[in-house]
Amino acid sequence: MIGNGLDWTGIDDVLLDMDGTLLDRDFDNFFFEEELPRRYATLHRIAEPAARERLFALYRSVEGELAWTDLHHWTRTLGIDVVAMTRELSDRIGYLPGVEAFLGAMRAKRKRMTVLTNAHADGVVIKCRKTGVDKKVDRIVNAFEVGCLKMRPDYWPACQKLVGFDPGRALYIDDDEACLAAAQAFGIRHIYHSAKSSTKLPAHPSSRFTPVENLQDLVS
Repeated sequence: MIGNGLDWTGIDDVLLDMDGTLLDRDFDNFFFEEELPRRYATLHRIAEPAARERLFALYRSVEGELAWTDLHHWTRTLGIDVVAMTRELSDRIGYLPGVEAFLGAMRAKRKRMTVLTNAHADGVVIKCRKTGVDKKVDRIVNAFEVGCLKMRPDYWPACQKLVGFDPGRALYIDDDEACLAAAQAFGIRHIYHSAKSSTKLPAHPSSRFTPVENLQDLVS
């Protein structure tokens, strides 16, 4: 089992991605890949495939920048209130299997848990209201507080200064390999890839980082 090789006595900080690691990425996939293009098509009176193609090009144009996850940027760019839309569809927000048990186990082990998310603060608030994840961890840090996204090399020293963790005694889990690579380069000792980021899609285990499909496996 994965968890049997993990020495928890050498870990003080558990750093956790939010969407695709703690929360089911199915919400975000549906939101940005299906529903938002559909509403954009209706608003601008164009075909859905054309709307999807246009939006995906816009997403790619700012990928890796703060604008990529800035809900207000997308509201201005698309002419759709993306924050209100997130609230409207919030019933689709939920945990991935095993996450709540894992967080409870971390609390029992007295590990400091910090959620490090690229998500915009307004989206984080909505997801916290729906799931209560903020009550299960010690802190949530969004990328806008740090000043850049997690795949950027500058993120990690700035995040360390903000949060105050020892990279050699930290564990980090994320479904984004670019974010994991940046964390590894910074010196985070324990790195795991969230291989099952959506309940609606098959697992996609990383070949570069140790994959885990259910976080509960780390404490079994």
